[in-house]
This record gives sequence, C-alpha cells and structure tokens, in this order.
Amino acid sequence: MSEPTQWGRVAEDGTVLVRTSDGERVVGQWPGGDPAEAIAFYVRRYEGLGVEVDLLERRVRTATLSPRDATSSIASLRDTVRTAPAVGDLAALTERLDALEPVVASQREERKATKARQLDEAKAAKERITGEAERIARGDDWRAGVVRLRALLDEWKVLPRLDKAVDEAMWRRFSAARTAFSRRRKQHFAEQNEQREAAAVTKKRLVAEAEELTDSTDWGATSRAYRDLMNRWKAAGPAPRGVDDKLWRQFRAAQDSFFRARDESHAAQDKQFAANAEVKRQILTAAEALLPVTDVGHARAALRDLADRWEAAGKVPREDMQVLEGRMRAVEEAVRRLEQDRWKHSNPEGRARAADTVAQLESSLADLRSRRDQAAAAGDDRTVRDTGAAIEAREAWLVQARQALTDFTP
Repeated sequence: MSEPTQWGRVAEDGTVLVRTSDGERVVGQWPGGDPAEAIAFYVRRYEGLGVEVDLLERRVRTATLSPRDATSSIASLRDTVRTAPAVGDLAALTERLDALEPVVASQREERKATKARQLDEAKAAKERITGEAERIARGDDWRAGVVRLRALLDEWKVLPRLDKAVDEAMWRRFSAARTAFSRRRKQHFAEQNEQREAAAVTKKRLVAEAEELTDSTDWGATSRAYRDLMNRWKAAGPAPRGVDDKLWRQFRAAQDSFFRARDESHAAQDKQFAANAEVKRQILTAAEALLPVTDVGHARAALRDLADRWEAAGKVPREDMQVLEGRMRAVEEAVRRLEQDRWKHSNPEGRARAADTVAQLESSLADLRSRRDQAAAAGDDRTVRDTGAAIEAREAWLVQARQALTDFTP
C-alpha cells in the first residue's frame, strides 16, 4: 500500500482527515497525540474494512449468499465504506464492491433460470403424480394402490410450489383421486365383509349337514352328497379368515370320519369277496371234474348241488367275476349239450349243431390260449392259472364234442 500520508493527514488541531476523489473528509480527532499513531490507528480501521470486503467477495463469488442478500450486503458495506472513519484507498474498496454487482446479477439470472427449470420439472412431476393417482383411482388393486398413493403424497410434499392457481388446481385433482380411491376401497372391503359374513352363515349350515351324514352307511348316496356339499362350500366363497379356518376343520373332520368308515367297510368287503372267490374256485374244481361226462344223470344232479353252493358263496371281486362265471357256465353248457346230443345224435340237424359246437370250442380254446399268453407276458399268474384251467376243461369238452360228432351217421 502507498504511504499512509498519501490517503490522509492529521491537522495541527488533531483533526484526522482522509483524502477522497471528492476532497478531504474528517474521520476523527487525535488532539495532542502523535500524528503517526493517529494515522496508524485509522489505517488499521481501513484494513478491517478490507477484510470485510474480502469476506463479502468470497461469499458472493461462491454463491454462499442469495442474490438478494448479496445485493443488500454490498449496499450496506458500500455505505459503510463511504462514511467509514478510516484512512486508506476507500475508492478502491468501493470499486471492488461495485465489481460484485455484475456477479450478483449473473447469479440472479442463473438462479432465476434454475428456479424456472425446477418449476417446470416440478410441474411435470406433479402432472405425472396426478395422472398416476387418477389411474390408480380407476383401478381395484387395493393393497398396492393405497401404498403407492401414500408414496406419491410423500413425493408431492418435497416438490416446490408452483404458481398458486396451477398448484391448487393440480392439488385438487390429486386429492380428488386419493379420495375417490379411498371411498371405493372402503366400499369394496365393506361389501367383501358382507359377503364373507354371508359365506360364514352358509358354511356353518354346510358343516351341520356334513356332520349329520357322518354315521351314514349308505356309501354311494352319501359320497355323492358329500361331493355336492363340497361344491356348495367352494361356491360360498371365503368367510372371515379365523372363522373360515375353524369351519373348514369341522367340515373336513366330518368328511374324513365318513370316508374312513367307508374305506374300512370296503376293505372288509374286499376281504370277504376274495374269500368268496376262493370258495368258488374250489366249487369250479369239483364242477370241472365232472368232465368229460359219462353219466349224464349223475352229472346233472351233482351240478345242481354245486350250483346251490355257488350261489351261497356270494359275491366275488369285480376283476374275478367274468372268468369264474365263464368257467361255471361252460360246465353247465357242456352237460346241457351232452343231454341234448344224446337224444339228437341221429338227427342231421343235431349233427350240424355238433359240428358247430366243435367249431365254437376250437375258437374258444384259441381265445383262451391267447388270453393265457397275454397274462403270462404281463406276469398275471392268477389269470394264467384260471385260463389254464379253463383251457384244460375246454380241451376235454372238445374231445367229447368231437366224439359226439362221430356218433352221428351221415
């Protein structure tokens, strides 16, 4: 800095003056003191002003202050400098302060542009939020919708306000969408609760009906009734969760009790039918031992007794019925045919029938042998045994039928 005397002096009466572009200005009094000390004192005040200007420059250029605060601070410090009781180049400080005005103006324009851009972005964001809220309000995704609307509200709150009229109009749309969704959601759950209460009443009635059928032994009709109850249960829809679980356990327990009893009954029945089938196989062994028939009268009497025992033996498993019944009918047919052949053996028509019998037995044997081979390939030992016995019987009948055929005279 220039010598202090360049910017100020001390008059003989102790008055301290500073030199400015407009002339000298009194800054203080230093009567009877050392002029050098007086000048030094007021220079230090000038240096303090310089520090303030330095600080303000840094704050303005780093945009620490808003343009409004920066303008106010510049004006205030400029007034301070103009009237400051200090000795130094006050004009230079004023010039430095003036140089900050364009910086502040630029920052003001930049902030204005930034604010405009932010408002445009905020407007776009609020339009997006409002549009999404209105789409949600038209939908029925109640759980996700309420969560999403809450998130949109939080997003709205952090956005800057727009022009009052625009902001209020968009807020009314957003708020109306939230209200509409909330109203429809409440109505939905109210209707759902009504439906679930009605379903609970229906399901309690179905539980009562199911429990009434638990001890029934009319297996077929009751099984169909339980299937109908299950269809009605599904059609009733869900009851309130805790109630629904409890009613389902009761309903299921009633069904399980009935079907367990039915399965136990069927298992016992299957066991009895299997025993009946074994009895009928023993009867078949005795019946097929009558073949070939040598005494028709004896065979007919023995067959009547075996037929009575056959009927008394009862039902057999469905899969055994055809083979066992077929074998018994074959014995009966063999005895009946032999009786008929005895009194018709000289009849030409009888001879033709005998020939037809031979052909039928040969065809039947071919079919039985095919069935036996298929059963053997499948590992079905019981069918192999049963068809083998039938084959042996039919081979014996075939021998007899061929013999009968030879008894006819052409």
